[in-house]
Amino acid sequence: MDVLILLIVCSAGYVIAYNTYGKFLANKIFRLDYNKQTPSVTLEDGTDFVPTKKAIIFGHHFTSIAGTGPIVGPAIGVIWGWLPAVLWVFLGSIFMGAVHDFGSLIISMRNEGKSLSEIAARYINPRVRMIFFLIVFVTLLLVISVFGVVIAAVFTQFPNSVIPVWAQIPISIWLGRMVYKRGFSVPLATIIAVILMYVSITIGGFVPVTMPAIAGIPASGIWTILLLIYVFIASALPVTVLLQPRDYINAWQLFIAMGMLMLGVIASTIFGGLNIAAPAVNQNLPAGTPPIWPFMFVIIACGAISGFHSLVASGTSPKQISMKKDALFVGYGSMLLEGLLGLLVIVCAVAGIAMGFETESGLLTGTDAWNNYYGTYLGASGLSGKLAPVVNGAANMMNSFGLPHTLGVTLMGVFIASFAGTTLDTSVRLQRYIITELAGDFKIKPLTNIWVATSFAVITAALLSFSNGTGGTGAMTLWPLFGSANQLLASFALLLITIYLKKRTRLGWLCTAIPCLIMLTITNWAQVDNFRKFNSDNKIFLAGISASLLILTAWVFIESLVVFFKTKNTESAAAKSAGA
Repeated sequence: MDVLILLIVCSAGYVIAYNTYGKFLANKIFRLDYNKQTPSVTLEDGTDFVPTKKAIIFGHHFTSIAGTGPIVGPAIGVIWGWLPAVLWVFLGSIFMGAVHDFGSLIISMRNEGKSLSEIAARYINPRVRMIFFLIVFVTLLLVISVFGVVIAAVFTQFPNSVIPVWAQIPISIWLGRMVYKRGFSVPLATIIAVILMYVSITIGGFVPVTMPAIAGIPASGIWTILLLIYVFIASALPVTVLLQPRDYINAWQLFIAMGMLMLGVIASTIFGGLNIAAPAVNQNLPAGTPPIWPFMFVIIACGAISGFHSLVASGTSPKQISMKKDALFVGYGSMLLEGLLGLLVIVCAVAGIAMGFETESGLLTGTDAWNNYYGTYLGASGLSGKLAPVVNGAANMMNSFGLPHTLGVTLMGVFIASFAGTTLDTSVRLQRYIITELAGDFKIKPLTNIWVATSFAVITAALLSFSNGTGGTGAMTLWPLFGSANQLLASFALLLITIYLKKRTRLGWLCTAIPCLIMLTITNWAQVDNFRKFNSDNKIFLAGISASLLILTAWVFIESLVVFFKTKNTESAAAKSAGA
């Protein structure tokens, strides 16, 4: 009953937050003008700028920002106890993550759908733009390279997910064609697409696919190559052909999965067996576990706040929102839904897993089951180890209303791989935007071409992926830096939004300035700790990058501080004329 009450209270809290704080931000702080046209209308080109129905753009935006982040992060973060993880996800998503996402979306829509890097040049200075570009480029490079490895690992761990994930491509193309070319009913097309998706999942359950090594390249390397070829094509096509409809049906996959998990919580509560096995605050941390301050706030990123979201909110989404009134639903609402997903993952990891699972030594339940996974620091394990408590916990809860455990595991495998795929698609497209914007500024004409810029994005990712051999795992060398770099990007986005609001509101900029200062403190604290650890472990390369990030952070903060104090409030006429 405690788990069910927790989810009911948090869900109600999200609804209240959306209708109070969210609308306050939209109407009083950002002063949305619902009569003004959006970039998708004024700059419509049929490829990237495409006016889109609210439900479809919400699905695209949500699946793009989610990925595996709200799954892996909370699964690791509960090691410090379920209570701090729940509080960070719940409060962080309302007052930090959703504000960050919504603010990034609005300032991009008010600047022709440009990226944060380009906007930084307008509101701070060109030097800061280059720092933004460098951090954004490296962040996306890591995401593209690593998510290829993640999907390859999921395909290996869940071979039943291979057919359903690849089957989503023709289903999505059919959906996009029927809606945009044939004028087919969106609800009817959605129902057919979702049914086809679950038919493919059923087929995949009976037909697992295992990739063999080819020409001396292991399965992980083959999958990485195939995925990079796919995203090269998918990210250069018009968004309505594949990216948007695929994200949309994946969003429905998420809604159904979350509904099944909620039903599992209710059924498990009614029939008994769903109890929190993890401590509220863990006082006996396993050896090697970093301190909760600041690392929980870096490890649990998606679900609370994540810098990657600002790239989507200032990349693909502002080019597709057709009406200003949809911005709150897409920008603020999707982050709250991701927070709810993060909370469901926490429940799977601290209660669902305790319902029991078989090991070589027999059935483990309760605290024994939880300790089996969290008796060591989960963050140091491979991807399969990080996903195991969530996947098995979710399958346990869904089994409580009659869904076979093996089918539950397959559904979760497809769910995870699909979300990683949507993030991979979007990341390559975002990288292309970044490259073409910078190329346009520096008059490098070849790189302004869609196919050339996309090729550059994919080739650089491939070089990083195969830098350590044919396995395609080269990016994992730099992955320890991603968490802090990602949250540093969130800090920079909040800093930029704060400067933007300083000129337009008297005190409204405090809504982003306070989260910005919190994130800057946490991020730099983590960076310093990382630098010390890398240095003591003689990892000179990683230590050097950490030191560079600290220097860049100080540089951006000082430059932004100067601009902030020089900026005068021109609230009345100028602020109103800037409304979007």
